[in-house]
Parts: sequence; C-alpha cells; structure tokens
Amino acid sequence: MSKIEVKNVEGKAAGSVELSSDVFGIEPNIPVVHQVVVAYEACMRQGTHSTKNRSAVSGGGVKPWRQKGTGRARQGTIRAPQWAGGGVVFGPTPHSHAKRSNNKEKKLAMRSVLSGKLADGELVLVDELKFDEPKTKLAKAALEALGVAEKRVTVVVADDDVNTYLAFRNLPKVTVIGASEANTRYLIDNGALVMSTAVAKQLEEVLA
Repeated sequence: MSKIEVKNVEGKAAGSVELSSDVFGIEPNIPVVHQVVVAYEACMRQGTHSTKNRSAVSGGGVKPWRQKGTGRARQGTIRAPQWAGGGVVFGPTPHSHAKRSNNKEKKLAMRSVLSGKLADGELVLVDELKFDEPKTKLAKAALEALGVAEKRVTVVVADDDVNTYLAFRNLPKVTVIGASEANTRYLIDNGALVMSTAVAKQLEEVLA
C-alpha cells in the first residue's frame, strides 16, 4: 500500500489515504503507454479524407487529339493526372484508422500513468471534490487553492456529480471527465491530475 497526502478544496492538508501499490506504485511501462495512446488517437480519426482519381473527375471523355501525326505527346484524356484539373494519383480514400489494444494493455497503461503522476508529484488528491452549485468561480478557486491553476489540469469527477462537472467545464486549460471515462490519453495529457479519494478508490478497484 502507498500512503498519499490528501488536501481539501481550500488547499489545506486533510490527512492521508492508502492506495494500492499495484495501481499507484508500479514502474511505468512507457512503450505500452505510447501504444495505447496512439491506438486511442487513431480511433478518434474520422477517416473521411478523400480525393478524386482520373475515373471520378468529370469531363475528359474524348481523346484531346489524334494519336499520331501532331508532333505532340500522345494523350488519352484531359483528366489524366499530368493535366491541370486531372485526377489525383494515390490520393487518400475514406477508410478506418482504428487500432486495437487489448484490455490488459489498457489497464497496464493506466496503472503506469497513475504511478508516474504520483512519482512526479502531479497527482492531487482531494478529500471531497463536490460543489452544491455548478459555478465556475468555485472550481477556479479550488484549483488556485490547490496550486494548479496555472497548469493544464485534468479533473476526474464522480459520474453522477453533475454540478462539479459543470463547474469545471468552462475553465481554460482544464479537461473534466467522469470516472468511467478515465483512459490513458486523458490521464497523461496534463500537468496536474486532480481527483477525489473516492474516485481514486474507484479507479483502484477497476485497475487492480
């Protein structure tokens, strides 16, 4: 078990909590983290890029001049790639960019990121991260009190805590996600990772 310091939303010490060393205390596996992030971002691509080849470009149905006797190079259509307005050679076509990572790799990558954040001092645990009203000024004040207001921050909130989600949503440089949405890409893409002890325990149960 790893003992981690806990703060409150005012930035003051609020004790400590013990979390599993198997989730928050392993040696980060950087190649697996890279592989999982690349796969995630590849799956985010729409794959709708498209160009027209010589058969899809309009026009060019007739041979521009006869085959022989003109002194010019032979041409079959004005929509060949060497002509202005012609088709594109080997251009992109719509297709899926999806890559797949198995569940063991995904969990190992998340454990590696959480362990790395803790080792680098970028994991901030709060005893209770919950607001009664969805007000951005409350969220901003909390980040300032925790000393991470100037960093890019990822805030992980409970799935049913709508007020806290809405409070953090409009802050610049802040990404807020539900606990069930936590993945390697969002956990690593920040300068500070903020979550409550309850959310940390939830992630611990899922990744153990």
